[in-house]
Amino acid sequence: MPSEIFYLLSVILLSILLYYPVNKLIFILSVRRFEKKIGDTLNDKELKGQLVRSRFISIILIIIFSSLFNLKIS
Repeated sequence: MPSEIFYLLSVILLSILLYYPVNKLIFILSVRRFEKKIGDTLNDKELKGQLVRSRFISIILIIIFSSLFNLKIS
């Protein structure tokens, strides 16, 4: 197997494995910070907005981390 394909598969696999815990962590921290800022609990629309935001941030962070991690390992 060529090293480029192995690198790409490693990045994808690590990204898939890290997605759920990182997304959950970012979502929880984001919701707590926003609730503290407004001083009240969030409604469903605000929670969905924070979830979309956390997914976007998670994907970017995970891809960058996976790429750098596998680059260092390879």
